[in-house]
Amino acid sequence: MSPLQATLREAMKDAMRARNKPRLETIRLALAEIRRVEVDERIDCDDARVTGILSRMIKQRKDSISQFEAGGRDDLVAKEQGQIEVIQEFLPQALDGEALAKLIREAVVKAGAESMRDMGKVMGLLKPQVTGRADMGEVSRQVRQLLSAD
Repeated sequence: MSPLQATLREAMKDAMRARNKPRLETIRLALAEIRRVEVDERIDCDDARVTGILSRMIKQRKDSISQFEAGGRDDLVAKEQGQIEVIQEFLPQALDGEALAKLIREAVVKAGAESMRDMGKVMGLLKPQVTGRADMGEVSRQVRQLLSAD
C-alpha cells in the first residue's frame, strides 16, 4: 500500500469518528476507484498512480459541475464542489504559473525539441513531474505554444 493510500485510509477513519458523511463518502469513492484500478490492472498502485487517479476524479467532477450548472442543479453542483475540495487535500501542492513554465522550458531543452513533432517527447518528460499538480490540458497548451513559437 502506498503512503498516499495509507493517508486516505486514516482520513477515512477520522471522518467515521467525526461522523462527517460527505467527507467519508468522498474518501470511500477515492479508495474504491484506486482498488478498482488495482484489480482491473492487477497492480499495486504507487503514489504517482494514486495521484493520477485522484486528478482524474477531480476532472470528472469539474465536467459534472458544468453539466449540473447547465441543468440548474445547484444542489448537485455544491456536492461535486465539496468532493473536489476533499480530494484536493490529498494531492500535492499545485504548481504556480512560473514554476510550470520553468518545468516546461527545462523539458523542451532536455528533449531537444525543435518543433511540434517533438511534443510527445516533451509531454512524456513532463507528465510524471506535473501529474496532480497542474492541469494537463494547460500544460499541453503551453508546450504547443512554446514549440510553435520556435
